[in-house]
Amino acid sequence: MSTVAAVHGVLPPHRYAQEDLTGMLADLVGLPERLRPQLQQIHGNAGVAFRHLALPAQDYAEVCSDFGRSNDAFIEHGTELAAQAVEGALKQAGVDAQDVDLLLSTTITGLAVPSIDAKLMGRLPLRTDVKRVPVVGLGCVGGAAGIARVHDHLLGHPDDVAVLLSVELCSLTLQRHDTSTANLVASGLFGDGAAAVVLLGERAAGDHLPRGPRVVATRSRFYPDTETAMGWDIRSTGLKIVLGAEVPDLVRANVRDDVDAFLASQGLTRADIGWFVAHPGGPKVLDAMAEALQVPASALAVTWASLEQIGNLSSSSVLHVLSDTLRDHAPTPGSHGLLLAMGPGFCLEMVLLQAPVE
Repeated sequence: MSTVAAVHGVLPPHRYAQEDLTGMLADLVGLPERLRPQLQQIHGNAGVAFRHLALPAQDYAEVCSDFGRSNDAFIEHGTELAAQAVEGALKQAGVDAQDVDLLLSTTITGLAVPSIDAKLMGRLPLRTDVKRVPVVGLGCVGGAAGIARVHDHLLGHPDDVAVLLSVELCSLTLQRHDTSTANLVASGLFGDGAAAVVLLGERAAGDHLPRGPRVVATRSRFYPDTETAMGWDIRSTGLKIVLGAEVPDLVRANVRDDVDAFLASQGLTRADIGWFVAHPGGPKVLDAMAEALQVPASALAVTWASLEQIGNLSSSSVLHVLSDTLRDHAPTPGSHGLLLAMGPGFCLEMVLLQAPVE
C-alpha cells in the first residue's frame, strides 16, 4: 500500500473570465468576422467560466508567435509554479524536502532539457541523490498515471517518500493563425496550473502518520488503433492540438466494462464506490463518463465545478479535483473512491483509493 499524504494545486496569478478571453483569442488566431459567432458558441459551451493564464493576456500575441519564445516562457513560469506546488505539498504533508526519495514529474505542454524537476534542485533543498523520473507524452491522463506509477515504486520501496509533480501551461500552446475547430475548442477549454502530490510507502506512512487516502490498486488500459484520437502534432510553430470527435464515444464504449473488471479484481462493484475523482475533459466527455458509470451528474460535481472555475489543466486537473475533494468534500471514513482519467493513446488510468478510518 501507499498513502497520499498531501495534494497541493497552484494556479498562475492571471485570472480571466471566459467571455473576456473570447475576443482576444479571435484576434490572436486571425478569425474572420463571419466565424466569430462560432467561437463564441464554442467557448460558451465549454463549461468554463474562468481560467488562469501563465502570462497577462496582452503578452500572448508576441510570445505565441514563435515556438522558442513560448517554450522559454513555459520553462520560466512552469518552474516557478512547480516550486510553489512542491513546497506547498511538502508543507501540507509535514515532510522535509530532504526526506524525498523519488520525484516523478509529468507535462505535455512544453519541453525542457534538463527537465523542470531538475531545475527545482537549485531552488528546493532536495537531496542530490533523489531519483528523478520526468515523463512527457501522457497528456490528460498523466496525473492519474503519475499516482499509479509512484504507487508501483512505493510497493517495492516501502520506506520511501515520493512526490508527483504536474506542470501544464496549456495557453502557451495556442497556435496563431490556426482557425481549425480543434484549435478553437482548445482555446476555450484549457487553462494553466500545476499540482504536487506527496505519497508515502507503507513503512514511511507509519513514521509520518498521514491522514489522506490509501492507494489500494491501480490499472492501465490502452485502446488499440486510437492513436489519432487525441494528442499533438509537432510543427515548427509548436504543439498543434489534436482533439477527435470520437472521444466521448470511446468513453461510452469502454469505461464501464473496464471499471467493472478493475473493481471486480478487488472484490468490489461500482455500488461500493462512495466518491469519484474524474478528469474534467469537457462537458461531452463528462456526460459520457456519467453515462458509462451509470451515476448521476452530481457524482461528478467536484469535477464539473473544477472545469467551471479553472478549465481543463491537462494532467494537473485530476490532481486539483482530488485536492478539492479531500479538502471540501471529505470522504466517509473507510469509503472507497475511484480516481480516473483518459488521455492520448487513447488510454484510461484507474486508481482505487480508500479514505482513512478514523
